[in-house]
Amino acid sequence: MSLSLYKKKRDFKQTPEPTGGKTQIGHLVFVIQKHAASSLHYDFRLEMEGVLKSWAVPKGPSINPADKRLAMLVEDHPYDYKDFEGTIAEGNYGAGRVIVWDNGTYEPLEDLEGKKAQEKHLLKQLEEGSLKFRLHGKKLQGEFALVRTHMGKNTWLLIKHRDEYAGTTDITRQNESVISGAVLEDVNKNNRTRTKSPPAEKKAGDVKKKPAKTPREKTKA
Repeated sequence: MSLSLYKKKRDFKQTPEPTGGKTQIGHLVFVIQKHAASSLHYDFRLEMEGVLKSWAVPKGPSINPADKRLAMLVEDHPYDYKDFEGTIAEGNYGAGRVIVWDNGTYEPLEDLEGKKAQEKHLLKQLEEGSLKFRLHGKKLQGEFALVRTHMGKNTWLLIKHRDEYAGTTDITRQNESVISGAVLEDVNKNNRTRTKSPPAEKKAGDVKKKPAKTPREKTKA
């Protein structure tokens, strides 16, 4: 789906969402954003063709190979969306709070040298309806697949491959942003995140001394 569809659905005088961005030399990037819109879901985005190919995953990713998570292909998002956290204003498509749940780089499973060669191969897989890739994220690691179903061209499944990073732990319980440490509830209407400060370290002088006993108290003791 084209980037123009993304722009048609938004009033950029009201929403802080980015409109563009230039990709970087080096590795292909991915981002997963936790998004409290009309219903809570996770937006799974892979860099290709200078934009972020995007899928909405209602239940979020799983590291259990037995899980096949529904992933609905949505419109492409601009490259700079990879860093977006904030509140999309009411009246705009996808209104609600957003945090960056995970991010990092990714690559196809095949040993291909160079970003262009990798991207060309992944675009071919995307067209064929079977994407296989390796994630190098802060929360997600290892091999995954996105497979198109027979229920429609936009209906896919996100599946974890069996490797050393597979397991049965519910990875979505790790609910903090990987860039701000915030959770969705920390995102306010001004599109700022309130990160929780670590507890202050106690200094030696901060320890309260017990008041000295009076002569009368000493006698009672």
